[in-house]
Amino acid sequence: MSDPQESGAWRRLRARPSAVAAAAVLAVLALLALGAPLLSALEGQDPTTYHDQLIDSARGGVPTGSLGGISADHWLGVEPGTGRDLFSRLLYGAQVSLLVALGATVVQVLIGVAVGLAAGFGNRLLDGVLSRFTDVLVALPMLVFAVALTAVVPEEFPRPLLLIVVIGLLNWGGVSRIVRAQTLSLKKLDHVAAARLGGSGPWRVARRELLPALAAPVITYAAILVPSNIVVEASLSFLGIGVKPPTSSWGQMLSTATTWFRADPAYVLLPAACLFVTVLAFTVLGDAVRGALDPRERSRLRVGTRTAGPRPARKQAAAAAPDTTKGAAR
Repeated sequence: MSDPQESGAWRRLRARPSAVAAAAVLAVLALLALGAPLLSALEGQDPTTYHDQLIDSARGGVPTGSLGGISADHWLGVEPGTGRDLFSRLLYGAQVSLLVALGATVVQVLIGVAVGLAAGFGNRLLDGVLSRFTDVLVALPMLVFAVALTAVVPEEFPRPLLLIVVIGLLNWGGVSRIVRAQTLSLKKLDHVAAARLGGSGPWRVARRELLPALAAPVITYAAILVPSNIVVEASLSFLGIGVKPPTSSWGQMLSTATTWFRADPAYVLLPAACLFVTVLAFTVLGDAVRGALDPRERSRLRVGTRTAGPRPARKQAAAAAPDTTKGAAR
C-alpha cells in the first residue's frame, strides 16, 4: 500500500520507466566514480603510471599485445602514447566530469536564483539593470570566454575548481531569466501581497512565499544544465585548456586518442561512449523531472481520475437496482 504522504511528483517520476532506467545508470556511474580508488587498487593499477614496456615506439606509440594491451593487469588495455591504464583513467575521468558538472550547476543555480529574485522582486530600476546585464551575459559566446579565462589562470590553480568557477560564472543567465519571470507572476498573488502589506521584509517574503514556489522550475532547469556542463568540461579538456595530464578526464582522453583513431577506433569509442551514456541519462532524467513537476500533467491526471472513477460505480448501481420495467409493462 502506498504511503498517503508520498509526494505526487515522486509517484509520477517513479511511474516513468525511462526515468527509473536513467536513474539506475546514473547511480551505477556514481558508484563507479566514488569507488575509483578501490577499483583501481583491485586492478592493481594507477591512472598516472606510465607503462613504457607496453608501448611500441617503433610504431608511433601504439600499445603492444592483443586488443591494445588488454590483459589480467590492464582490463581495458593501456592508452596509446602515454601507456597509462585505460580502466582506471575512465573511472577517475567520471569523477572529474561529475564533479565539474554538478559543482558548476550549483554555482549557476545560486547566482541565477539570487539575481532573478532581485530583478523580479525589486524596483523597476534594479530590474532593468539586472535584466540588461543578464542579456549581455547570455549573448556572450560562453565557450570562447571560458577558453580565454582558463588560459590566463596559472597552471598551479586546481583545474577542476577552475572549471567549476568559470562555467558557473558564465552560464547562470538562463536560471536568472526563469526565476525573474516566475517572480514577476508570483508577487501579484494575494498571499504574497498580504505578506508584504503585513510588514514582512523582502527577504522574509522571498524565503517563505517565493522560494517554495520556484523550486519546481529551478530543479527542472538544473537537471537540464548538468549534461550541458559535462559537454562543456569535455570540450575544454579536449582543447587542452581544461584538466591537464596526468589528471584523467574524458575530454582529455578523447584528445589523446584522436591521433591513434585510424590504428584502433576503440581508444576514441571508450571515452566517447562514457560521455554519450552519461549525457543521455541526465537528459532523460531531466525530461522526466520536468514532466513530473509540470502542473498541466497533474491537471490531466486529476481530470482522468474524475472521469474514469464514477463509471464502475454507475455500473454497480445499475446492476444492483431492481428492474421495474416488467412491472410497469404488466
